[in-house]
Amino acid sequence: MTQEKLQALLTSLISTWENEVVEFKQAGNEYSTNRIGEYFSALANEANLRGTEKAWLVFGVNNKTRTVVGSDYRPEPERLQSTKMQMAENTEPSLTFRNIFELQDAGGRVVLFEIPAAPRGLPIAWKGHYYARAGESLTHLGLDKLDEIRQQTSSADWSAQIIPEATLEHLDDQALQKARESFARKYANRFPPEDVMDWSLPTFLDRAKLTQDGKLTRTTILMLGKQESAYLLSPHPVQMTWKLEGPERAYEHFGPPFLLNTTALYRKIRNIQLRILPDDALLAVEVAKYDQKVVLEALHNCIAHQDYTRNGRILVTERPDKLIFENEGGFFEGTPEDYATGEKTPRRYRNPFLAQAMAELNMIDTMGYGIYTMHIGQARRYFPMPDYDLNEPAAVKMTLYGSVVDPAYSRLLIQKTDLPLDEILALDRVQKRLPLSDGMIRQLRRDGLIEGRKPNLHVSASVAKVTASKADYIRTRAQDDDYYCKLITDYLKKFGKASREEIDKLLLDKLSEALDADQKKKKVGNLLTKLRRSGVIRNDGSKKCPEWVIAE
Repeated sequence: MTQEKLQALLTSLISTWENEVVEFKQAGNEYSTNRIGEYFSALANEANLRGTEKAWLVFGVNNKTRTVVGSDYRPEPERLQSTKMQMAENTEPSLTFRNIFELQDAGGRVVLFEIPAAPRGLPIAWKGHYYARAGESLTHLGLDKLDEIRQQTSSADWSAQIIPEATLEHLDDQALQKARESFARKYANRFPPEDVMDWSLPTFLDRAKLTQDGKLTRTTILMLGKQESAYLLSPHPVQMTWKLEGPERAYEHFGPPFLLNTTALYRKIRNIQLRILPDDALLAVEVAKYDQKVVLEALHNCIAHQDYTRNGRILVTERPDKLIFENEGGFFEGTPEDYATGEKTPRRYRNPFLAQAMAELNMIDTMGYGIYTMHIGQARRYFPMPDYDLNEPAAVKMTLYGSVVDPAYSRLLIQKTDLPLDEILALDRVQKRLPLSDGMIRQLRRDGLIEGRKPNLHVSASVAKVTASKADYIRTRAQDDDYYCKLITDYLKKFGKASREEIDKLLLDKLSEALDADQKKKKVGNLLTKLRRSGVIRNDGSKKCPEWVIAE
């Protein structure tokens, strides 16, 4: 750019003065490179948010008088231009000045740094921190602005992009065979399995939503690509990493095909059998430390929801008592608590093409049941519920427990098999010393499930206690729900119908003596609701005076 054009540019910038995309400094020779980096991050991010192509950092202008006073910042041309490399080395993703201009003004030497706008969807960090502007002031990039930038590419699905140079030769034969088998099982009622196996490879890939009109996508390589095909997704590392922490340490990286290697990673986890034996119990309960279905559900969720534009790997850390799953990208829609009960269905996915393909291969569902499934799996094994850490805005960390936290909690779940999920979730918060709503505290207290005063609540040991007397143990032992449900259906088949009073008379004396009268009534109500929802029985009476019959 000529000196005349630079002079006109400087005059224009001074006339509009400082704003979110222009910053003036007098700046001497020793001006901090770290400070320049902070302004680089802030101005690049603000230029992105305001839809401008660039921003300007100008040295040699007095802030108060708005006049050129000159700057002796790095007068040597090579040293001045080396600032570009310093920016590139410490920004994430790597970015640097588009140009560094020197203007010999009448008032002295002026240095103009031309800063490109942050790329769409990628805020710029300096040494791990994101900066922004509040008027003329430098500040940290708030979550609202961070989300605004990151959501810019939400409409551009990374996983759906076609890779022109990819061919069928880049795909793994074993993964393709597994994909066909999974697809055939999912659609066994629609296609004969032998037909799926006979389809041409391009036909199968299109029907399994892995390709677009025969063209291979990033999803195709991610799920089915050979290990040596990972370069096609560069700069993404295409890795899941298992790391063992504790008395022994180890790690292993797993690349494509993810369809096979999620199971390979699971096999690295030390999944022993554990015996849960409360102090006063007669019989031990033996469970696996981790449920394979729960572990794979967590890992598949990481793959489906990963923000691949951030070029990070999925990390599974195995500690002696837990697994920690980490993936790039904030929780995409809602919060984990929204999905715990299985009632919320997501309206959108970060990677819709990838999510659809994984659903076709029976790896995930797209109805939001994944977190619910993991909670149910943990409850059935009497272990704590999964924990989510969303403190880092650009990542999700989930902890899956492989041990007992509070023996009273596990003992209670072993004995009371009919607890609704909302109460189990609440008891899990009690054992972890997390806050509860006053309404839930009253409910748990009413059911005799917790003791103590807020905030020092704890799971009731008396409810979960198994006595040392064998006779008492038999009387207090709860039968499986299927046993009680069969009593109800047998009664209705024999007598045609039954009122609630007749059902109570049938069951109350057969329920565990560990339950009080109110708990037994609630148990019967839960059994009737379970049978009704599953379509086995129906109420031909009213809500106040029910008349239960077998549903036809």
